Amino acid sequence: MIFLQIISQPAVQTAVQKTTEQLTLSLWDLTLKGGPVMIPIALLSVISIYVFIERFIAIRNAGKEDYNFMNNIKEYISDGKIDNAIALCKSQNSPVARMIEKGIRRIGRSLNDVNAAIENVGKLEVSGLEKGLPLLATSAGAAPMLGFLGTVTGMVRAFYNMANAGNNIDITLLSSGIYEAMVTTVAGLIVGIIAYLAYNYLVTRVEHIVYILEARTTEFMDLLNEPIK
Repeated sequence: MIFLQIISQPAVQTAVQKTTEQLTLSLWDLTLKGGPVMIPIALLSVISIYVFIERFIAIRNAGKEDYNFMNNIKEYISDGKIDNAIALCKSQNSPVARMIEKGIRRIGRSLNDVNAAIENVGKLEVSGLEKGLPLLATSAGAAPMLGFLGTVTGMVRAFYNMANAGNNIDITLLSSGIYEAMVTTVAGLIVGIIAYLAYNYLVTRVEHIVYILEARTTEFMDLLNEPIK
């Protein structure tokens, strides 16, 4: 009895090692086991990464502000140097500068016309900043749904293989379908969560820029409402 135990222990250890080696999968192999549903999930992940990086850079550049800009504009307008004020706006590539430039070019008209012109430019600037954000929102919602679709198709495949096997049911017949179900679910949730966080982060940054635009618009209109000295 002791002899059988001594012989069986190395055999069991060898079998466990072989099983462990067989179950070890690379990330790429695991991704391939997700089936065809992984293709649109992968596309959504690439789109989400690209949109986030591109929008992050654009929004960061739009949020940069020269704190002496409005003081210089006020000085130029007070001195009647309208051309210098326009030249200063053109020298700065920012939403604030383009809005103020439009307002300066409308000086001489009614304040309502000036304000309307500035607001129209501001809306165009905000619309440009929000470009691509709907794609992130779509990825945040569609990726988990695709993952659940992969779960359903994977389970359908597993049950189909089990039905065709008849009485010769083997766990390997179910493994491909179960792999597809689990891998697609995990992948879809990962892509969806990342896209959702990225979308909300960029929306927050855009809202901050909108606040800056509104503040500078109010400051410029107050400047025009000041009595002439």
